[in-house]
Amino acid sequence: MVSYGRPLQLIGVIFGITIVGLLLFFLVLPTLLVVPMSLGTAGYLEFPPKGLTLKWYVAFFSDADWMAASWFSLRIALATTLSATVVGTLAAIALVRGDLPGKALLQALTLSPLIVPHIIIAVAVFLLFAPLKLTGNFFGFVIAHTMLAVPYVVITVTAALQRFDATLELAALNCGASRLRAFFEVVLPDIAPGVAAGAVFAFMASFDEATVAFFISGIEGKTLPRKMFEDIDFNLTPVIAAASTVLVVVSLAVLGGLHLLQSSAKASFPKA
Repeated sequence: MVSYGRPLQLIGVIFGITIVGLLLFFLVLPTLLVVPMSLGTAGYLEFPPKGLTLKWYVAFFSDADWMAASWFSLRIALATTLSATVVGTLAAIALVRGDLPGKALLQALTLSPLIVPHIIIAVAVFLLFAPLKLTGNFFGFVIAHTMLAVPYVVITVTAALQRFDATLELAALNCGASRLRAFFEVVLPDIAPGVAAGAVFAFMASFDEATVAFFISGIEGKTLPRKMFEDIDFNLTPVIAAASTVLVVVSLAVLGGLHLLQSSAKASFPKA
């Protein structure tokens, strides 16, 4: 009797891999198309480009408005990364180890920026920040972006803490270490990959955030995504594609840096 189970299983695996590959290609395709469009010689977006040039990148990096928006976004993203990583790590420790009343509710509130539509958050932030004169300035953006970025840090650090062997910390405490020293010398090195991953997600959540930026940006305090959307409406040129490509390169560089840090950490502290 001939068995068709194995060939059918192989066909199913190949079919599944093909479908997933096509879906991933479909998702990545718009990002890939932006790169050649940023190199086109025409004064408008076209694909495929009829010629190649770097003049749009020169226009991007030599334009004062584009550079001001880029540096403003970078400063906000770096400050948000720092604040969200600290707040998110402390929140994760409290949620994982603390015996807090209403713990489930607190966790839901902490993660709510991932669930609530950003347009609703943007309107609420604007109504709150406008009377306090926090719209269009650095501190207002950092506060708003920290709120949006904290959930990413909480998720990654929570996962790292749940895998952490608590007996290692207890051993350090029994050997005379203070709780603070035990955390920095025993717990933190072990959960560092989770903290680093959360920091990267926090950076990316801030650097390319556009919805809230529309509501709290000012004439001078304008982020790169806000500047891009304005130019799409009023001055659509391949400079937009060049700016988009810069965003992609920065994102890949940050993710690559995280990978190198994690690889270095694994090489320096191999598990027994």
